[in-house]
Amino acid sequence: MAAGTVAVALATLRLPALRDAFADWVATERGRFFPWLPVFMTAGNIFFFALTVDPPFWPGPAVLAVGALGAVAARRWLLARGVCLAVAAAALGFAAAQHATQRAAPPMEVPRRAIAVTGLVRAVEPLPEGARVTLEAPVLGEGAAQPRTVRIRLRPEDPATPATGDTLRLRARLRPPNPPAYPGGWDLQRDAYFSGIGAYGYALTRAEVLAHGAPSGFARTLQSLREAIAARIAAVLPDTEGAICATLLTGSAAAIPAADRAAFRDSGLAHLLAIAGLHIGIVMGLIFFVARAGLAAWERAALHWPTKPIAALAALAAGGGYMLLTGAHVPIIRSFAMACLVTLGVIVGRRALSLRGLALAMATLLLIAPEQALGVSFQMSFSAVLALIAGYDALRPALLRLHARGDWRRRLLGHVVALALTSALAGTASAPFAAYHFGLVQIYNVLANVAAVPVTAFWVMPAGLLALLLMPLHLEALALVSMGLGAGAVLWIGRAVSALPSATLMVPRMPDWGLACVALGMAWLGLWRSRGRLAGVPVLLLGLVSPALTRPPDMLLSADGRLAAIHAGHDMFVQQRDGFSGFTQDAWRQMWAASVRALPEHPEQGVACDADACRVRPRADAPLAMLLLGPARAADCDAAILLSLAPIHLRCPDPVPDAFDRFDLWRNGALAVWLERDGVRTLSDRDVRGARPWVPPDPGA
Repeated sequence: MAAGTVAVALATLRLPALRDAFADWVATERGRFFPWLPVFMTAGNIFFFALTVDPPFWPGPAVLAVGALGAVAARRWLLARGVCLAVAAAALGFAAAQHATQRAAPPMEVPRRAIAVTGLVRAVEPLPEGARVTLEAPVLGEGAAQPRTVRIRLRPEDPATPATGDTLRLRARLRPPNPPAYPGGWDLQRDAYFSGIGAYGYALTRAEVLAHGAPSGFARTLQSLREAIAARIAAVLPDTEGAICATLLTGSAAAIPAADRAAFRDSGLAHLLAIAGLHIGIVMGLIFFVARAGLAAWERAALHWPTKPIAALAALAAGGGYMLLTGAHVPIIRSFAMACLVTLGVIVGRRALSLRGLALAMATLLLIAPEQALGVSFQMSFSAVLALIAGYDALRPALLRLHARGDWRRRLLGHVVALALTSALAGTASAPFAAYHFGLVQIYNVLANVAAVPVTAFWVMPAGLLALLLMPLHLEALALVSMGLGAGAVLWIGRAVSALPSATLMVPRMPDWGLACVALGMAWLGLWRSRGRLAGVPVLLLGLVSPALTRPPDMLLSADGRLAAIHAGHDMFVQQRDGFSGFTQDAWRQMWAASVRALPEHPEQGVACDADACRVRPRADAPLAMLLLGPARAADCDAAILLSLAPIHLRCPDPVPDAFDRFDLWRNGALAVWLERDGVRTLSDRDVRGARPWVPPDPGA
């Protein structure tokens, strides 16, 4: 009793000090609370997608209403009001994701055999060999029109030249979107569900254009314009340089050869092919400079007109047009939303490139397309912009001193430092998310960007804008030749840097909780102003080292029953059957950060194989697993678990080992197996994803 009385007395004595400290912290962080609301929206969004069953319609709106009312009622209690606003923001993100899921069309039934497909061409994408068409409202055989699109690759020798708006018919083999390569991996079926794609496929016959038609509707007209621009570029620049130029002006990178895309990726220049803030910033900066210079040269405008706001509005209009022309993807929508705020700041005389502007852009995108929160574009773009805003805000005094008036050498050094700092901040902030999704870290990222970004900004993009202006006069070749030379220089930089020793570093996949720690640590460092923001450093470091704290699965089996792998050290031993997926194998290699090897002929790293089976025991205290390569034998009953890409026909005496074969993979998708000290742990794709609208139902149910 006495101890409790003393504790209460001490707490009472410390309350004023705590209250004063809290008041000082609130005063220091004034204006930094609003940017946290989109973070909580993202948390609610991700929580919705992490569920294994669809919730009823009411939890999101109900919690949103309670949180909003609580924030209004707790107006005088700042902490309680903040908690209520955070709950309301999370509920808003949850409700937005739920609404997006409900309004999407249901998945389509894909035939298992080749079938005639007739549909309206929505888009035509040139490929390194042939082309790929997207058909809207496709009719499969004699059935009804489907509410989803199908994407079909035409035969390379097909003479047909379909255009947007045409009606096309062909015979094709279709397949539904692939399931994740391993439990918890990238979900292509979810992406296709929200993007409206019902099936992918390849043509078995030549395509037949049944009717030519002009594109109707704004979206189809824009797509037709993109295809016309890409065709005009290809006529002048038919090689890879032309494909790069078409990517920068139309947003479609399908025509770039895989080897060159890999060079851009490995050198850290892949963002140059993903139209985003850099590109729209270059476009708007050039238009702003030209418009203001032109107005300044006109005496009446210079003396009587607000030239700066007019130039800013002209730049904004150009940026909006460029966004629509390049497809209005997630990164450029975010960039254009921030550009609108910057333009508003220029008009009213305030700085709008701030954390508040980033938060508004993020919240808008989460409401429009909440499914994008799980995508690499969303995560990398917002993390990079957050790092740029917070980093330049912290380093502004030093940069101002460096850019102070001086000789040309000092000014040149200042520009080089700013460019290197931009590349370092954006590259470092986005690297953990790239490593999570792609399993790679680019070592020479800053070097490549310091060399390639100025070429893109001052050579390639200005020539591209000039080419667009000259296209109505059919004089685009005058600018495209120069643009192609600049694109060739960027391509050379990408190839040269990617060829350097150890240009990329393979890293094991970060667990989901590790990625959450990275995101939370970055937000804590970037959004707060006081020294308390340094508390985000250990959280960030915990996320970065999380792969070392989590043991990946010891064995994997693919959903199609054509690939099995055993993880041992830095190697993965694979069993391949005819028709196995190279994409799945690459995804496993990235997840394990391992090199691919055939099954060993001699015992190696806990794996011993013969013609009939592989005995797997990664550690002496681990249970024995048996990967069957042929018919099961009675001796295989000694294992704790039996795995096979074919059906298992074997009866074992007690204790009966766990067994997973082709039928289990057919029903539940890819399988992951951990051989742990206390037994065997398994996890199937259906265990992770459950019964969501984009997950095919259990075929054996």
